[in-house]
Amino acid sequence: MGVTRLTRHMFLWSMAIIYMFAFASLYVQIPGLYGNEGVLPVRLVEPRVNGSSLVLEQIHAHPSLLWLGPRLGLDLDAQQAMELLCLAGALLALGAALLEPLRDSLVFFCLWALYLSLCQVGQDFLRFQWDSLLLEAGFLTVLVAPLNLLRCATFRHHDAVTFWLARWLLFRLTFGSGVAKLASHCPSWWGLTAVNHMFEAQGIPLPWSWFIQQLPDWYLKLGTVGLLVTEIAVPPLYFAPIRSLRLAAFYIQVCLMFLGNYGFLPLLSLALTFSLLDDDHISYWLGHGKKKRTKTWPQTIMSLLVVLAVFAVIIYGTKVLFTLEIDWDARTITSKTAFTQQQFGNLLKLVTGPTIWVGVLSLTWEVVAAMLGCVCVRGCLWKLWGLVQWAVFASAAVAMFAISVVPYSSMEQVYSSKILPEVRQAYSLVERYRLVSAYSLDSRMTGVAGRSEVILEGSMDKNTWTEIEFMYKPGNVGVAPPVVAPHQPRLDWQMSQAAQGLAKQSPWFTGLVHCLLQGNKDVVRLIQTDSAQYPFSQAPPVYLRASLYRYWFTQTTQDGSGPNEWWRRDYAEEFYPAVQLGDATLEAMLNQHGLKVAKPFCSTGLCFIFLLG
Repeated sequence: MGVTRLTRHMFLWSMAIIYMFAFASLYVQIPGLYGNEGVLPVRLVEPRVNGSSLVLEQIHAHPSLLWLGPRLGLDLDAQQAMELLCLAGALLALGAALLEPLRDSLVFFCLWALYLSLCQVGQDFLRFQWDSLLLEAGFLTVLVAPLNLLRCATFRHHDAVTFWLARWLLFRLTFGSGVAKLASHCPSWWGLTAVNHMFEAQGIPLPWSWFIQQLPDWYLKLGTVGLLVTEIAVPPLYFAPIRSLRLAAFYIQVCLMFLGNYGFLPLLSLALTFSLLDDDHISYWLGHGKKKRTKTWPQTIMSLLVVLAVFAVIIYGTKVLFTLEIDWDARTITSKTAFTQQQFGNLLKLVTGPTIWVGVLSLTWEVVAAMLGCVCVRGCLWKLWGLVQWAVFASAAVAMFAISVVPYSSMEQVYSSKILPEVRQAYSLVERYRLVSAYSLDSRMTGVAGRSEVILEGSMDKNTWTEIEFMYKPGNVGVAPPVVAPHQPRLDWQMSQAAQGLAKQSPWFTGLVHCLLQGNKDVVRLIQTDSAQYPFSQAPPVYLRASLYRYWFTQTTQDGSGPNEWWRRDYAEEFYPAVQLGDATLEAMLNQHGLKVAKPFCSTGLCFIFLLG
């Protein structure tokens, strides 16, 4: 791969921006989500540690900075400590985005440690896959970034080695998500109807989701085929020795990154795709000159033929495996899965090992190239210093790759059982730090029978009920879906997740009901920042209940104009019974979920004290 100095700078700048959005988005939600009287008060899971314990022991037992407050003499409660960490992360990330010297390894380590500390106590609201992805990408950024503050960045021949880890992470994210869609045996993915429901069933749909939903069924089925091919067949091209294949893979992946309100996930995925580029292409973007021509005409023609051959194979394979046929009379393209689940399982057994070995060979190439670069440096001392740096960072890259194989291979149980015990043990030692994770975005398609949505209603007399509208999630059928990203309204997202199961499977929902009955202003602001839009702004409701509805996008009008109503809905069933403060049902649920009664919880020798709510 070519020189990647500019691409690394773009990656580091992008990571600073993403951290800034992540911390800022969470900061404004902390009082309502984790406040002392919030939905899930962080004080309920605040670690209480023995002051005589060594700092390293405490970090290993519970990797969070929240408990450092008393040691530093800070008189802060759990909510204030969480806000302080979040604010510090947002300001530090802003500084790194604006000032290049702050895009430093130590700065990014601080950002990673701050976000890890928040995730450790974030409970259900900080357990999204993109939170894990940010932690893993954030730790890789620590290895990629220079040590500017210590003035140790004289030359860095190992940069290509550490930056390669971002490409491997992108491969695991994309390929793992694609495989998971078929490995889950989800009827929608196997029937090629997933995209027919995807835009309607997203956690928080986009405004243009309605328009995509109006496309013909055959076109949406073709979109499902395209998505599966893009996530399964294209990712191996990330490691192609031919530059044009990597660039093609980059543009294909970018086209699929902004299809939903997934918080900072699209930006994070985009940052990882920079690992597929080189400086010549970035310079061409920036208009700093024409791309350098380093190949002769025969080499260029040969490279073009190889690229055409590769994509011809992908297109032909797609046609065969998904039975693509053009119906000229109806002017449509029909598609149907032409392989069985057992055949896919057998194929997965065959390709899991080779994909890991492709990663091994690609990493080995980068490691050897970096070593040769160090050897070619003039001066014995500089050569020795370069080799020391190379040895340290190459070892770190190999270690990160090795432990990442454990979650990656979990998608195929036979190969997973062949992982060396030493590698599994190493993974177990660092698992609590969330350095690596497995990814399976949208592996099962929900909303096939209509999008499930929980609707909260309040009443003063238990006779007249008024719906409580959220700012972002579907509710009022006449309100268009909003554009939210990169902000992630975590309560709205969890409301959509809760609708897929029972209320008892979402303990935090009882906390939400309790807070709204108490009229908690911080929690109300999570639902509506404009008090005029909240129907109980003058006085909290006496009763609350929740119902489950099925939502569908409306159909386009005959004149083709925009919709008067974006949704249609039907009542499904009761989700949460009508309760009031002091109600026996509510008190029982609060006690059941540990939101009120003091209850100790011990883990890894560390006791978490659940205080009175």
